[in-house]
Amino acid sequence: MILLLRAIARLVAFVLLVVLAVVGLAVAVASLGGGSGFSIPGLAELVNLPQLEDRARDLFDQVESPGSPEAVPALAGLGGVVVGILLLVGALWPRRERLVTLEEGSEGTLAARRRSLAQVAGALAEQARPVSTTTVRVRPRRRGQGGRLEVRAVHPRSYEAEEVERQTTGSLEPLTSAFGLKAKVRPRLAEGEARAS
Repeated sequence: MILLLRAIARLVAFVLLVVLAVVGLAVAVASLGGGSGFSIPGLAELVNLPQLEDRARDLFDQVESPGSPEAVPALAGLGGVVVGILLLVGALWPRRERLVTLEEGSEGTLAARRRSLAQVAGALAEQARPVSTTTVRVRPRRRGQGGRLEVRAVHPRSYEAEEVERQTTGSLEPLTSAFGLKAKVRPRLAEGEARAS
């Protein structure tokens, strides 16, 4: 939900900047008109749009008239306030990084960042003889300890995929057992050798 609000806040910020630029241009054009002022009717009169001028004057007269406000403008205003609050929440909500938990106790929680664990897992996986390079993704559990390691191990044709998977899983054992991680190793042929086949 927060990620969606952040994305919407960025999009709306961009649109508002464009609208602000257009309004600034409109105000600059309206200021050239002299006596018309900085009003929408004055701008409509300046660009010779009599229908827009009449509609803008009618709208301002309705808003300024005494009595209770109409339901549609009131709901539109309330909706604008709610959308603005949601956008502020999306923009200002602190982003929490998901950590992989090692231990939880009364004294606190011991956890590691996903990027750090991925670097350690990559270094351990590359110690396996058949593995030349790796790509590692760490997915922590939403609740509790542990998570998953997804390792893509690139190897030459001279090694079988099962052997690469077995050796890489063995190399990752110190990390997976300590952090309660499940390792999923996907062997891949080196790019040049895969094309040659």
